Amino acid sequence: MKSISALVVWLLLPLATFAQLHKDPTAWSASLAKQPAKVGDVVTVQIQASISGDWHIYSNDLNPDIGPLPTTFKFKPSDGLQRMGDPVPVGVEEAYEEVWKSKIRQFSGKALFLQKVKVLKPNAVFEGTVEYMACSSKDGTCLPPAEAEFSVAITTAGSEAAKPPVVADASTPKATSAVTEGAAQPGATTIPPADTVASAPAGQTIDSTVARAVSAPVQTLNETATEADGSLWGFIVAAFLSGLVALLTPCVFPIIPATVSFFTNQQGGQWKALLYGVFIVAIYVLIGTVVSRFNGPAFANFVSTHWLPNVLFFATFFIFGLSFLGLFEIVLPNALINKADAQSEKGGIAGIFFMAFTLVLVSFSCTGPIVGSLLVASAGGEIIKPIIGMAAFSSAFAIPFTLFAAFPHWLKSLPKSGGWLNSVKVVLGFLEIALALKFLSVADQVYHWNLLDREVFLSLWIVIFALIGFYFLGKIRLPHDSETKVVSVPRLLMAIATFAFVVYMVPGLWGAPLKALSGYLPPETSQDFSLHNSTASTEIIENPLGEQPKYADLFHFPRGLQGFFDYNQAMAYAKKVNKPVFIDFTGWGCVNCREMEARVWSDPAVMSRLQKDFVMLALYVDDKTELPEADWYTSVYDGKVKKSIGAQNADLQITKYNANAQPHYCIVGSDGKLLVAPKNYDRSVENFVTFLDTGKGKFIP
Repeated sequence: MKSISALVVWLLLPLATFAQLHKDPTAWSASLAKQPAKVGDVVTVQIQASISGDWHIYSNDLNPDIGPLPTTFKFKPSDGLQRMGDPVPVGVEEAYEEVWKSKIRQFSGKALFLQKVKVLKPNAVFEGTVEYMACSSKDGTCLPPAEAEFSVAITTAGSEAAKPPVVADASTPKATSAVTEGAAQPGATTIPPADTVASAPAGQTIDSTVARAVSAPVQTLNETATEADGSLWGFIVAAFLSGLVALLTPCVFPIIPATVSFFTNQQGGQWKALLYGVFIVAIYVLIGTVVSRFNGPAFANFVSTHWLPNVLFFATFFIFGLSFLGLFEIVLPNALINKADAQSEKGGIAGIFFMAFTLVLVSFSCTGPIVGSLLVASAGGEIIKPIIGMAAFSSAFAIPFTLFAAFPHWLKSLPKSGGWLNSVKVVLGFLEIALALKFLSVADQVYHWNLLDREVFLSLWIVIFALIGFYFLGKIRLPHDSETKVVSVPRLLMAIATFAFVVYMVPGLWGAPLKALSGYLPPETSQDFSLHNSTASTEIIENPLGEQPKYADLFHFPRGLQGFFDYNQAMAYAKKVNKPVFIDFTGWGCVNCREMEARVWSDPAVMSRLQKDFVMLALYVDDKTELPEADWYTSVYDGKVKKSIGAQNADLQITKYNANAQPHYCIVGSDGKLLVAPKNYDRSVENFVTFLDTGKGKFIP
């Protein structure tokens, strides 16, 4: 089942751009109640955590058999100190949690643990790590177990405070934390958040702002951006409508009459049909649950940008397209079909379940792309949203089977299966071949193969859709088609629409922007020849190092805009010219990125501001260009070595700006700090202009 759900989420990930991260809501610190101490004294170290919002962590004396991870401590051995017993939790709350079916001991708002320590030598340092799990009381979301370090210098009378060691080793991070800067208690060392720390590549100096704790205003901005990212109800409605669309696919529509007839001819057919629909919903929800539990940002990045899944998708869609055109027929193995039939014919609840499961599998080739778009939310580690989305989709998908069983006379209003359905299948075959090119294009752009530049891609689409137009007119007959003696009015209208679309695409061969297709075509910068006159100035930005922007041979801004593709280089230039930086976290396979560039950036009001008021910085998060080994570093977010341009850019976006969505626009000062709340996909030119003006207004020269 896991492999099936993983394949589902693969199908449209290259077309999706939105995912969210949960920030660690805890901030850990350690302090000594009384300083200085004397050798031989027993002192009390206070280990505490500030817990934000509706989150809580579990006490260290919680029974581990209940389910959640208790807070655990590991202390670094020291010959200058001796621990006296284990940490004692103070202010523990007891509550019953339905998910664990038990009473639990937890902390919310603030956690405090007291550890008694005997001082054996002067100026010793008490240090260790704490492992904990944070869960939300609002929606039940639990973050993966995280680890933070703490240390406190224990000074003795008549001596200066010993400097505490560095509390975070950037090469071996365990978790991200959202920590607010502030004055620590005397003798305390506040743990810097991992989401603002990055380890420096060999021989390089890391940007100091990346290693600083997040300030309170920035944290608020990130939270505001998260809240504004979208409506859950809007997502539910979209998922439901997607389920209705899926019913009209040739893999599903012909099954409706046969399935409903089966139930209406049985005793108790109505309740069995209802149970059949419930099982359909349950199977899809199970897929959403599995995906939400087992997949994360790294998985999403792999399937959406790596050449292997994209080439595999290209081959799969291309083969399905040829099959729909009539070259051959793809069928399940007879043994599998017979086994499924045998299980469904047993009757009872088990038989109904296997009928529902068979429907899900058989319809997968048509519903997979739709389902995949609904599962994208799971890429950011969300739990509730993908489950709700799958429930809404499958509810719409299952409704007809229940309603037609309850009102069988409605079946008479359905169109009869026949030649029209084969025509739908043929058109779908052409469309699947066209869609297959999109997957190949993603791999081509990410790995710079230069196989499908914009004009080549457009040429293929023009031919494919022209063939669809001729097919509607009956000028093309494929193996399973009957002769079209008379062109019906609906076919004529569809032919007109198709040829109009072809005519719309033709100017794109000479550089027309084609805004309606901007998200699906390769970027305009890949076009070899263009008659399109950009409204942007082509003046080259002066580089503070006296050289062209780094990676300018790989990346280009659209419409003549000039800028940088390396974070440190852009920040250095911004400091020199005293301008804010506009950061565009983008990707080769990002549909909405291309659409924003074509529909929003192209507006004169936006173009003039981007050109004059900001230093432009584009960071491609999916580029696979491998960097020299000297530039590799280990991420504090996931502990993995980042070797490519895209991996380092993606890691920067996650660790510094707490997001992994594309497009993701940030306006920052030359120190890298956010000036306003970041912005994601929004086709409103007015909103984008306001975003730019607000960011510029917040910048202090």
